Amino acid sequence: MTFVIGENCIKCKYTDCVEVCPVDCFYEGPNFLVIHPDECIDCALCEPECPANAIFSEDEVPEDQLQFIELNAELSEVWPNITEKKDPLPDAAEWDGKKGKLDQLER
Repeated sequence: MTFVIGENCIKCKYTDCVEVCPVDCFYEGPNFLVIHPDECIDCALCEPECPANAIFSEDEVPEDQLQFIELNAELSEVWPNITEKKDPLPDAAEWDGKKGKLDQLER
């Protein structure tokens, strides 16, 4: 089992979760984070740290976000690893909670 970052991270990219990860399984894109499924040890430390509530256990990913399981796996293979907390995107508060952000994902 792994954890998955879902849609609400897009255009927010809070990195509080990165700081608590004991295995450094987070990867960073321009406006989104992903978790590498083969590196995640299912410790659950990241989930409560996400201010946007965008992290889910793989078996609890909302049905309308199931594509994010594959998206996390795919993008974690090409994006660079992130191990330290950074500032969120400047307009993160405006995007937090908005639905239908998949088309805003920058690769």
